[in-house]
Amino acid sequence: MNFLPVLETVLPVFLIVAIGFAYGRRFHTDIDTSNRLNMDIFTPALIFSALSAKGFQLADYQQLAFAAMIIVLGSALVVLPFLRIIKVSWKTFVPPMMFTNSGNMGIPILLLAFGEDALAAAIVLFLVENTLHFTVGMYMVNHRAGISGLFRTPMILASIAGITVSIFAIPIPSVFAVPIEMVGQIAIPLMLFTLGVRMVDADFSDWKLGIWGGFLAPISGLVMAWLATLWIELTPIQYAYLFIFAALPPAVLNYMVAEKYNQQPKQVASIVFIANLMSVISLSLVLAWVL
Repeated sequence: MNFLPVLETVLPVFLIVAIGFAYGRRFHTDIDTSNRLNMDIFTPALIFSALSAKGFQLADYQQLAFAAMIIVLGSALVVLPFLRIIKVSWKTFVPPMMFTNSGNMGIPILLLAFGEDALAAAIVLFLVENTLHFTVGMYMVNHRAGISGLFRTPMILASIAGITVSIFAIPIPSVFAVPIEMVGQIAIPLMLFTLGVRMVDADFSDWKLGIWGGFLAPISGLVMAWLATLWIELTPIQYAYLFIFAALPPAVLNYMVAEKYNQQPKQVASIVFIANLMSVISLSLVLAWVL
């Protein structure tokens, strides 16, 4: 088996994360502003560019989006039986298994593995996971969390705008399209760099729980991906996209949500960061298989 394509896909992603980690260790870095800019400007620009591009047809990705939704929601059912063994609250462990790094890692890995043609699919997968996280995920941790703020989120607004432009074939003058695309190109490397910086403050005190997360996050996703593909028909390339999506590690947002609602944030931090470190192996194996 030729592992060169795998290394060419995985190494650039983790090298940027490592650069962010090294910089964060050397210099005190406040990444709150850069994260806010990425969430409010750069990533919405990337989403709008991908969804409004010529050739994007929403119907081409309906089955893929449905399969991604099954993976996110179904992963909870796979990991629930393990909670008695791990002896941890479901509110602490289950959300990180469901809501994965579809932005920070999913988008760049799909782009590096399959080229620019994968961008639209990567954005669709990211939107499915992110929307479920801001709705179902928030409700799981805090039952009083509402969804009214979802439609004020720049990424959702950019998605609606991009899909509208695509459906109605609204022409975007290049004087606007080019700067939007250029701003969107900032998003992916910044996602990876800030992930590395954030790992400087990682809490590994609950390392055993983190190892459980590192195993169960990809396994639960891959089990659900296999079940979903038994009755959802996808193109061969979409099968590859879906299995990579299924193997992604937990999103850093899980830690931020746990911290906001005081849901054992230290334990969630261990799960998120150890599982991301372990994903070097799990993602490499899945990539070797699909490539």
